[in-house]
Amino acid sequence: MTDELQPWTRLSRRQAYVNPWIEVVEDQVLLPDGRQTLYGVVRCSGCVGMLPFVDDDTVLLVQQWRYLVERTTWEMPTGGVHAGESLADAAQRELAEEVGHQAGRLEPLTSFSTSKSVVEETAHLFAAYDLVPAEATPDSTEFLRCEAFPFATLLDMVWSGEIIDSMTIAAALWVDRQRRVG
Repeated sequence: MTDELQPWTRLSRRQAYVNPWIEVVEDQVLLPDGRQTLYGVVRCSGCVGMLPFVDDDTVLLVQQWRYLVERTTWEMPTGGVHAGESLADAAQRELAEEVGHQAGRLEPLTSFSTSKSVVEETAHLFAAYDLVPAEATPDSTEFLRCEAFPFATLLDMVWSGEIIDSMTIAAALWVDRQRRVG
């Protein structure tokens, strides 16, 4: 095993842009070899993603137009964590907003960085069980369609490349792995 690589040192940070959803900052950093460079970072609040199970073999997915990829996508309900909001509260809020349900039980799956280079965001994934109806109130920019899929079909959609959302891919594979190893 080799020695640890030396970290970069932030010398300064300047806010370049901010809106209600993101902040873009420019960091002046010192590299391990003594050189300085500028590094841009997009900062987001944490986010949650929930794979809602109607029963053991059926999940709810939402379809929506995704501006950056210029197409509709199927994905699990996801959304940002508001300031001061717990992960569980954010998960329940997003479930109600996007699929009109809340979970009787939220099972944490994993947390991961959505990008390792320029986006500072941590995704927290859950499986949602024992769903109960709740009022669906999508955000004003969300135009969603909700549909039930067999879990096996979701896995096929992941492996075929139809599902492109990293949070949905990670949650589906995580649940599948849990089921396989018990």
